[in-house]
Amino acid sequence: MNQRTIVIAAIILGISLVGGTFIVANTFYKVKGLSSVISVTGSSDQTITSDVVEWQSSFSRNVTPDQLSQGYANMKSDLAIVENYLTSNGIATSDIEVDPIMVMPNYDNSGNYYGKGGGSSIIGYQLSENVTVQSNDVTGVTKIAQGSGDIINQGVVFSSQPLQYFYSKLSELKLDMLAKATQDAQARASRIAENAGAKLGNLRSADMGVFQITPVNSTDLSDYGEYDTSSIQKQITAVVHASFSVN
Repeated sequence: MNQRTIVIAAIILGISLVGGTFIVANTFYKVKGLSSVISVTGSSDQTITSDVVEWQSSFSRNVTPDQLSQGYANMKSDLAIVENYLTSNGIATSDIEVDPIMVMPNYDNSGNYYGKGGGSSIIGYQLSENVTVQSNDVTGVTKIAQGSGDIINQGVVFSSQPLQYFYSKLSELKLDMLAKATQDAQARASRIAENAGAKLGNLRSADMGVFQITPVNSTDLSDYGEYDTSSIQKQITAVVHASFSVN
């Protein structure tokens, strides 16, 4: 190897060493400059039993135009049958809400409406009335709704909607569950800090996530939160996103 080659090699080696030192120094600077904050997600779960039930139902009759008055009288009789079924099975009158009768015209198949096509095309009316039961007797109302076929057996065209179940103390429960979710987040952050050889500091920030209220053992989740009303037993999950300083 001649003198010139040795000089060139020395220059290249020197540049490589300087470049390597810069990379190491720059990496150390970035690591040292990282924010000393741990961000975690905490959660808490609890099973609840619904304490309010809402049952919506309706009954109806179809009448010809000249039977409208008689139709109202028949609806009154039908309502008496419905209310008697409810109250005789233990539902309090104060838990029953009855809407006014709704009247919807029935048209013929020509597509002509009243005032068009040379005259009225109304061939009859449908009279319907909504009945809503809201009660704290969840089990009792559920059984009564399941047996509501007795109303149909008495000649009433009765239609029942799926029951909806709610929990009246949800606001108070949310506060308690958020506190537990925050504690869970702190415990998670503490374990992470300990594994890294550091000590967990103060809470820097905390954001409440969405609440998921689902049937027990359900895997349904939503970015906007779930609120199941179809089941008596529910599982509620609270989520908190928290950040802690690290010492």
